[in-house]
Amino acid sequence: MNIFEKRESVVRSYCRKYPVVFKKALNAEMFSEDGERYVDFLAVAGSMNYGHNNPEIKKAILDYLADDNIINALDMYTSAKEEFLTEFERLILSPRKLDYKVMCCGPTGTNAVEAALKLARKNKKRTNVIAFAGAFHGMSLGSLALTTDKTSREGGSVPLNNVTFVPYDGTFDSLAYLRWVLEDDHSGVDKPAAIILETVQAEGGINPASVEWLRSIRQICDENDILMIVDDIQVGNGRAGYFFSFERAGIVPDMVVMSKSISGFGMPMALLLIKPELDIFRPAEHNGTFRGNQLSFIGGTAGIRYFTEHKLDEEVRRKGQIMDARLVHRGIGMIWGIDFNGIAPEKAIEVIHKAFDNHLILEVAGRHDGVVKIMPPLTIEDDTLMEGLQIVKKSIAEVLN
Repeated sequence: MNIFEKRESVVRSYCRKYPVVFKKALNAEMFSEDGERYVDFLAVAGSMNYGHNNPEIKKAILDYLADDNIINALDMYTSAKEEFLTEFERLILSPRKLDYKVMCCGPTGTNAVEAALKLARKNKKRTNVIAFAGAFHGMSLGSLALTTDKTSREGGSVPLNNVTFVPYDGTFDSLAYLRWVLEDDHSGVDKPAAIILETVQAEGGINPASVEWLRSIRQICDENDILMIVDDIQVGNGRAGYFFSFERAGIVPDMVVMSKSISGFGMPMALLLIKPELDIFRPAEHNGTFRGNQLSFIGGTAGIRYFTEHKLDEEVRRKGQIMDARLVHRGIGMIWGIDFNGIAPEKAIEVIHKAFDNHLILEVAGRHDGVVKIMPPLTIEDDTLMEGLQIVKKSIAEVLN
């Protein structure tokens, strides 16, 4: 029995799909300790948008480490945080005419979602929140209450309350249903403090919302004095073809949750962006020891510089067209899904295993885990992207043979 089987909890999951010991990685390639090469179409669940060991970002981190700079500082003022906030304003917020306060949360996305829930309820003095069927917002209890997949919810082992679910775009007439919930005094639903959504449901099965639907949600929130929260943890940082996934709709959410690739280098980091008038927390009302990870600030600064200087949004839209032309399914930017639910959902996981045999790393998502999820690093070279897409086709053909 190896040390993983002997000592690591049975809760582990990804290693069951990819049963080798990995040692090295570069851009969109990962290497086992035996030297076997794998094309990465997972990007560590979207936390490696800028590729593994991106040399420009890595240099910034190594230079910082070499000079005995501070590594953790709670929420104290530091040079690294100052530089990140300055560049985030200069390169990201100002060009988009966005005015957000930046809250540095605990290091995971679910912590920032919890902060958003607290702040929305504190502002509106209401407890209910509306989320959407197919949502995934995290595994801590507040975030889990917003999440719909049965297995995740059962893991909470307690009632998950104060959330009302409505259909997502493309399911029934979701806007009409939402308006009924809010406007009919016999709907039985308490008026919510906020509506939280992903503009592209990732774990929900790669479901991109239409521009018209997103604009309508913004309008409904305005008309009903409800806050709009966009969870950009997985589909932000360029994944949908824009730094913020909601940019394509021309809307401005009241709060935006960011994590995963915001650190630029796959290190723990989470932010909550807040319209200034909503920033009413008392000092330390939501805190955490590791909300001041200085290496994440350094990597995050280098990451947004890389995004801007390399025009990564344009690159993502270009590569997205390559993926669209070859996959013929649904998605946007560089997140795509192939849905097997209309055939046999269990085939999706078979494709994942077959793809791994063919040295490609993929994941499943959606109802019954029936959607093959394709999400390579945004920096993947064209030839490696084409190689991976060919393996996807080959693996599907082998499974359906």
